[in-house]
Amino acid sequence: MWTQKIMWIAWPAFIAACALELLVFAVVDPQSLHWSGQPLGLSRQGVYTVAFFAFWAVSMVSSALTALLGVPASEVNACPMAPGERPDGCPQR
Repeated sequence: MWTQKIMWIAWPAFIAACALELLVFAVVDPQSLHWSGQPLGLSRQGVYTVAFFAFWAVSMVSSALTALLGVPASEVNACPMAPGERPDGCPQR
């Protein structure tokens, strides 16, 4: 089950990172980028790689928050205790 949930997060994030990479670098030349007034010390491929993984990480956080907010309230509020150990007012799963 965890593998499926991870793929629900990672795969859409991968697709979003691909789209962002295409959109950003269709407009921006990696060799013209500067950090603190200095040119980046990376090749074009290095900039593409770092940017892709940064876009993927941000997209995974977004997808993970979406998955977290999609959890039903009954699952969040369910009592984790066994039926014989539940206190009064602890709902069943």
